[in-house]
Amino acid sequence: MPANSSGQQVEPHGFWQKSTPLKGQSGLRALNERRILTLIRQHQELPKARIANETGLSAQAATVIINKLEEDGLLLRGEPQRGKRGQPSVPFSLKADGAFGVGIKIGRRSIQITLIDFCGKVRSSLREQWDYPAVDAMIRFAEKGIRAMLSTLSDGEKLRVSGVGVAMPFEIWRWSEQAGAPEEALSEWQDFDVPAAIQKITDLPVYLCNDDTAACAAELWFGEHRDLNDYLYCFVGTFIGGGMVLNRQLHTGRHGNAGAVGSLPYPGSLAGGQLLDVASIYLLEKTLKEAGQDTAFLHGRQQVWPEDVPGISEWLDSVATGIVHSAMSAHAFLDLDAMIIEGALPDNIKAELLSRCGQLLQSADFRGLSSLTLRGGSVGADAQSFGSANLPLLAQYSL
Repeated sequence: MPANSSGQQVEPHGFWQKSTPLKGQSGLRALNERRILTLIRQHQELPKARIANETGLSAQAATVIINKLEEDGLLLRGEPQRGKRGQPSVPFSLKADGAFGVGIKIGRRSIQITLIDFCGKVRSSLREQWDYPAVDAMIRFAEKGIRAMLSTLSDGEKLRVSGVGVAMPFEIWRWSEQAGAPEEALSEWQDFDVPAAIQKITDLPVYLCNDDTAACAAELWFGEHRDLNDYLYCFVGTFIGGGMVLNRQLHTGRHGNAGAVGSLPYPGSLAGGQLLDVASIYLLEKTLKEAGQDTAFLHGRQQVWPEDVPGISEWLDSVATGIVHSAMSAHAFLDLDAMIIEGALPDNIKAELLSRCGQLLQSADFRGLSSLTLRGGSVGADAQSFGSANLPLLAQYSL
């Protein structure tokens, strides 16, 4: 079983830890309701006949469930679409204000809280930078942020908030030297129960998930790469991490660590070096600090970084080499469709990283392997925060 933020073993609920049982009407939907909602989410809109065919339900059973979901305010009936023959087809889609999710992303350089609706649109978001994650600062921000998110909703909408998702690096207290954080400050997280602390702030159910797993889930459910079935997802953050999708399902493994690309041994460093030691933003940050440069832009929300950042070309080469090594290794074992690269990076930097990865992939030795596609993530730099807000919606309305 995966460990929670205090290092204790926890029973996973899906790929997250759930803090409290769900109650009443906001609880887990019936299995077939969740199947239908998941199917519509994947396709954006579907008519009843297609839903019945895809789920294996009879037309009558599908109609009863769809009508109930529409009555509950979760589905929106579209305009009839006439075909060449027969009755017009009526498409159904998710109703944006049918449900909401609040998410808290606890990162090594920032904390962010986000509110999204049932269709995945970000309604509001707050963000603060910090030098390192501190327990007291997290509690203060979470209390302020949850209150601010809920204040943007009407009284009726507040009743449709499904819960609070928390996405953070598991074992956040480790790698204090690389993170440039005081070891004694990070050690507070080791015995700290994050979901319990958030539960004291709100009566909503709380879900905990690894930050990069949450980002991968956001790409899977809301991203543009719906033609891919199997891929490795890589998120270049303060520490590089990732996730794994197999047969269009998030695959976390028996212990919740599948897709942990940051922990992969780097070529020639089996004695202790990992990919995160050569392909993380903290390395560029360290280079800039040694050169006397301001590093605040690395963890802000700027759309572009300054031109001629010292050492950035060498850093991009190192990241690209590590990512391609990870992609080829995963591909050899799993026969993947693609590698998706996302990160807390401006679009131009991500594009340059993709270009360098593509060049390395072209010269890679593919003997005995099929081709491998390389794609950029479509959710964006806030994928971790977006994914945290999506956790309650996944828990209650998806398979």
